[in-house]
Amino acid sequence: MQSTVTPTHCPYCALQCGMNLTPVPGGTVRVSERADFPVNRGALCGKGRTAPALLDPGVRLTSPLVRSPETGALVPAGWDEALDRIAEGLDRTRTGYGADAVGVFGGGGLTNEKAYALGKFARVVLGTSQIDYNGRFCMSSAAAAGVRAFGLDRGLPFPLEDVPRTGCVILVGSNPAETMPPALRYFTELRANGGTLIVVDPRRTRTAEQADLHLAPRPGTDLALALGLLHLVVAEGRTDEAYIRERTTGWEEARAAAMAHWPEYVERITGVPVPLLRETVRLFCEPEAAMVLTARGPEQQAKGTDTVGAWINLCLATGRAGRPLSGYGCLTGQGNGQGGREHGQKADQLPGYRKLTDPAARRHVAAVWGVDPDSLPGPGRSAYELLDALGTDIRSLLLMGSNPVVSAPRAAHVEERVRSLDFLAVCDVVLSETAALADVVLPVTQWAEETGTTTSLEGRVLLRRRALPAPDGVRGDLEVLHELAARLGDGPSPEKRFPTDPEEVFEELRRASAGGPADYSGISYRRLAEENGVFWPCPAPGPEPEPELGPGPGPGASQAAPAPAPVSAPADRAVHPGTPRLFLDRFATEDGRARFVPVAHRANAEEPDDEYPVLLTTGRVVAQYQSGAQTRRVDELNAAAPGPFVELHPRLAERIGAAEGDPLAVVSRRGRAVAPARITTAIRPDTVFMPFHWAGEGRANTLTNPALDPTSRMPEFKVCAVRVETARS
Repeated sequence: MQSTVTPTHCPYCALQCGMNLTPVPGGTVRVSERADFPVNRGALCGKGRTAPALLDPGVRLTSPLVRSPETGALVPAGWDEALDRIAEGLDRTRTGYGADAVGVFGGGGLTNEKAYALGKFARVVLGTSQIDYNGRFCMSSAAAAGVRAFGLDRGLPFPLEDVPRTGCVILVGSNPAETMPPALRYFTELRANGGTLIVVDPRRTRTAEQADLHLAPRPGTDLALALGLLHLVVAEGRTDEAYIRERTTGWEEARAAAMAHWPEYVERITGVPVPLLRETVRLFCEPEAAMVLTARGPEQQAKGTDTVGAWINLCLATGRAGRPLSGYGCLTGQGNGQGGREHGQKADQLPGYRKLTDPAARRHVAAVWGVDPDSLPGPGRSAYELLDALGTDIRSLLLMGSNPVVSAPRAAHVEERVRSLDFLAVCDVVLSETAALADVVLPVTQWAEETGTTTSLEGRVLLRRRALPAPDGVRGDLEVLHELAARLGDGPSPEKRFPTDPEEVFEELRRASAGGPADYSGISYRRLAEENGVFWPCPAPGPEPEPELGPGPGPGASQAAPAPAPVSAPADRAVHPGTPRLFLDRFATEDGRARFVPVAHRANAEEPDDEYPVLLTTGRVVAQYQSGAQTRRVDELNAAAPGPFVELHPRLAERIGAAEGDPLAVVSRRGRAVAPARITTAIRPDTVFMPFHWAGEGRANTLTNPALDPTSRMPEFKVCAVRVETARS
C-alpha cells in the first residue's frame, strides 16, 4: 500500500483547512496536522478530523441505484444501465417539453472543475437556462452588495492574516466558534494584540462570549442597526471626508437615508440600547484601521443585499475600505461557495464571474467552448424559484452535491415538488434524503479520491490532491458528465468537450476566465502546489488574446478550442503573483470609486402577530454541517450533536409551560417541526433558535420563509414568525 503523505484540504467549510492524508488498511486514510498551510496552521475541527469516516464503503454509496418499475424501490445497477436511464430521462423531457423543461442543480461543495463542467454541460449539451446551485442560499446577498458597491465580489478582499492586525472587527451574524472553529484564533489574536471584537447576534453564542461587546438585535433588524451606527458616525463628526471625496460616489444620498435612523428610533426597532450603539461607534472609529465581517445572519433576509450594503456604507463613510488592514468582508460558508459561483453553475453567470447577459462575455466563453454565442441560453431561475418550478415548468432534474429536501426553505413544499418530477437523477457520495427520491442515483468520488481546485473564503485558489483510489463501483463527476455528453450530444464526439482529467478541465477554465473579474488564467496546478494557493485575480503574463470565434456550430458540434495559456511566462514577463488584497489603489468600478447606496430599514417579510408571536432564527452547530447528509453518518459527530433542538429563553419556556428536554412544536405558516427544548438565557425572549442539519420531524427548514431578496434572490432563512407550544404525547 502507498504510504506517501498527501498534503490536501478539508472537504467541509470555506476555510479549506490544510491537512495531511496517509493511506491506512481498509481503503481509507489517516488525517494528520499540516502546519505549513497558513490559514489553519495545523488546527482542525472535529469534522475535519473525522472526515475519513465517510470513505468507509459501509457508510457511502458504492453502486449505482435505479428505481425498479416492479417494486418502486431503488436497486443496484450497472453504470451503463444507470447512465443510459439518465440520458433517456433527460432527453425524453427535452424532446417532449423543450430544453428549459430540464433543470440542473449544483452545489457549493463541488470543485471548480466540476462547477465549470456542470455549467457548460447544462448550456452546451442540454441547452437549458435552468441551472442554479445551493450557494444561492449561502452568500448571494453579500455578493450582490459587494458588486454594487465595489464592482467585484470576493468574500474577503484581504487574507485572514490581516484580521489580528486591525484595530476593531464588527462580526455580524457569524458564529465561527461553531461554524469554522480554526478561524476563532484570528479573533483571539486580535484581542491579544489590543484590538476589539464586537459581535452582533440575537444569541449569546460561543463567539459572542469571546467578544468585548455583544449586541443582540431582534432578528431581521441588522439593516436598522447599521443605519443607526452610520447616523451616529455623522452626528459625532467621525466621517472621513477626504476619503469620501477622493474614493467614493453617492455619499449625499446615503447620508440622508442614514440620518432618518436616529438612535432612539433604532433602539426601538432593534432592542439595542443607545449607549451600546454609541460605544460601538467609538470602538470602531477610534483605531486607525477596522473591519466589518458579515455572514448568514444579515444576508439570509429578504432585504439581505440592502443590509450588507448598509454595513458597507459604514465602512466607506469612515474610510475603512480599500486601505491596509481595513475593509468589508463576508465569511463564506460552503467549502467552495466562492469558486462555485465564479465559473458557471449560477443561473446568471459564465466562467470568470462573467455576466451571462454581456455579449462580449458570451463571445469569449462560446469561443473557448467552440459553440455559437447565440446558442447559449440566457439567465434562468434562481435556486428556490427553480425548485419551486419542479414538476410543472421543469419536468426533469439532474442534481449534483446538494440535498434541498433538507436544506431549502419551505422544505416540505420543496420535497413535494421533487416528488412530482417526471425524472430525477442525483450524483452523491451518500444516499441523502433527496437522493432517496431519485429515479437514478450515481455514487461519485469524494475529496480524498480526486484531484481538483477550490477557492476559499479568502479568494485563495487551492489544490486538493488525490490520496487514494475510489472503491470499485464509484466514479468521478467529471466522468459522469463525459459519459452523459456522449449519450446526449448532437454532433460528433461531444464527449471530447468534457475531459475526465481535472487538470485538463482547469486549463480550459483558465482560458474561459481570462480577462473576467475572477481571472484564473495565470494560475496552474504547479503554482498551486508550490505556493500553497494563489489569490485571484491572477491574469496570465502579458495580454490575453481573445479566442477566435468559430463558424457557429450547434451545441453538440465539435470544434478545436484555442491553445491553453502558457503555464510559465517568457523570461521578459513576470508571472502575476496573485492578489491577496483588493482595492488598495482603486475599486473595480468604471471610475475606480466605491459606490454608496442609499438604503432604509424595512420590516421582515413576515412579522409576528397574535397567531405566530415569536421569531425563529436558524443556524449551525459545531459537530454537524449543512443538511447533515454526511456528518450525520459519523458516530463521533452524532455523539456530540445527536439531534435537533429548540433553544428558547426561560421566560418563554415559563409562559408555555415547558421544561428542559420537553418536546416542543414550532409552527409556522408553512408547517410544523418538533424537537426537545433547550432553555437558556443566551437567547432573546422573543426569539427561538433551531439548527437546520436534520430531516424528519425536527427539520427546521419546514418552517422557514422562502421570501426572496429582490436583488440576490436569497430566501429569508434567518427570520420568520412562529408559535411555540409543548408537544407532550
